[in-house]
Amino acid sequence: MQGRPLIQTAIPKRRYRIGGYVATLLGEIESKDGRRYRYLLAFVPEGASEPVLYVCSESSPSAERATGAYRLSLISESLNEFLDCNDRWGEIEPFAEQGLRLGCQVLGLPEGAISRLL
Repeated sequence: MQGRPLIQTAIPKRRYRIGGYVATLLGEIESKDGRRYRYLLAFVPEGASEPVLYVCSESSPSAERATGAYRLSLISESLNEFLDCNDRWGEIEPFAEQGLRLGCQVLGLPEGAISRLL
């Protein structure tokens, strides 16, 4: 997957089951790709070892900070798309809520099937 986060270390903050997927929300992320991630939500099909979709919150470039401190983006095999720039993507609750909603939309999963595991 081109553009995928190159994670060196990260701390799992939450875990969810959605249909046949497990979504893990990661924080305290160190990456090898030079990006400063605040949070990542990685969607992994059950039984697989690699995510098929990432929802990312990363620090905005200084030129964009007037519109928000964090950028929200989607990365998958067929997507690498910037969606929004807002301060709220640096907070765990709004990021988790939006990340789960986006993941369900992209993967065709019912939002009502989300259950928090951790």
